[in-house]
Amino acid sequence: MILINGIATDKVDALDRGLHYGDGLFETLAIRAGQPLLWQRHMQRLSAGCGRLGIPLPDHGLLENEAAQVCEGVAQGVLKIIFTRGAGGRGYRPPAELRPTRMVALYPWPDYSPATQGVVLRVCATRLAHNPALAGMKHLNRLEQVLARNEWNDAGIAEGIMLDSEGRVISGTMSNLFLVKAGGLMTPDVTQCGVAGVMRGLILDIAARLDIPARVREITLNDVLEADEVFVCNSLIGLWPVRQLAERHYPCGSLGVRLAAEVAAHMDALMSQEAGCRGRSGYTV
Repeated sequence: MILINGIATDKVDALDRGLHYGDGLFETLAIRAGQPLLWQRHMQRLSAGCGRLGIPLPDHGLLENEAAQVCEGVAQGVLKIIFTRGAGGRGYRPPAELRPTRMVALYPWPDYSPATQGVVLRVCATRLAHNPALAGMKHLNRLEQVLARNEWNDAGIAEGIMLDSEGRVISGTMSNLFLVKAGGLMTPDVTQCGVAGVMRGLILDIAARLDIPARVREITLNDVLEADEVFVCNSLIGLWPVRQLAERHYPCGSLGVRLAAEVAAHMDALMSQEAGCRGRSGYTV
């Protein structure tokens, strides 16, 4: 099911700036028992991105109602929200009168293989360019990730690590990266490039609550290879422990297991509030 500006259709205006220039943002949410998970965190990132791009903020109540319509009766699935600056004529300058386009779409749950024993990563040749004006946002320009993901077809490799133009580790093609060293967490700085993932933010918040040391810093490939544990995360996969990168093998360590359990408990607790998830206060998940 796809709703475009509230209408059930799969047709979008051919003049939409999201199509012509990637002029917009998107969010990808897990659906569980008819509920889009971590709704408020996704809406906060979407609103922040709109503010930075100068796109009128979406009506959260409207998006909430449309998401509820799309998610109704779905046991498990994926909700994708796309918000663009809307249709306009030729040329980069936006029209004076903006009418943003919103798309709310349902997708089937991906066929992810169980990752309880850890996944295998590779290092991508495609690099992420620095652009602080766009860093952290989930904007529609994903060509770097498309090229990186096209580098391998080996079903045994679950994800690829992406570096920036100066060789620093930034993220996976579809995930954020965490290292465990001496009982503490490290995750790459994404103020120059990369995406500030919603699950990354949740894990940092959980670490703070549990008094687990966590640092956002520059990370090199040597840091990754010398880590005690490594895991990747996003809103759909949760946490995937990493068992191998190149010739380096990692244990499925205790801190990653603990954090995965905390994330799962957080989701379960939020789902227990299902009866109050919609209404005047909006989704609480």
